[in-house]
Amino acid sequence: MLAAYAGREKFARTSSVKTWLTGILKHKIIDVIRRKSREQTLSADDDDVESGVVDAMFKADGHWQHMPANWGDPAQALESRNFWQIFELCSKLMPERTARVFMLREVMELTTEEICQELAITPTNLWVMLHRARLSLRECLEIKWFGGTKK
Repeated sequence: MLAAYAGREKFARTSSVKTWLTGILKHKIIDVIRRKSREQTLSADDDDVESGVVDAMFKADGHWQHMPANWGDPAQALESRNFWQIFELCSKLMPERTARVFMLREVMELTTEEICQELAITPTNLWVMLHRARLSLRECLEIKWFGGTKK
């Protein structure tokens, strides 16, 4: 009704008021459907799992529960076949969609726009998923690769 009121000067009276209002309603419904398809959010299950991982890493005041461990020489770790096996295992432990976003961005080096278009998500949703993926990988690698040593 607000859209009809705002556009009342544009009504050319070539159709009935009922037809004109039905057309406005149809276009508003299409706009909502398009917006929802562009702004897909994580499923409730993915969100609960990921937020639990994130919550466990931080204190209530936002500081780390445990500071990240010293990972030594990253270049040396990247050359290790065992590291990549652990990395693959950690990727499989993440929710599928989160792991896919991480691989598209960090391994395949796709742009934000390309990933958002491919997965029909917003840039904000993409960055949240990437943040959660990095935190999840950090925790998993510290446990499975670096032996859980905390500093």
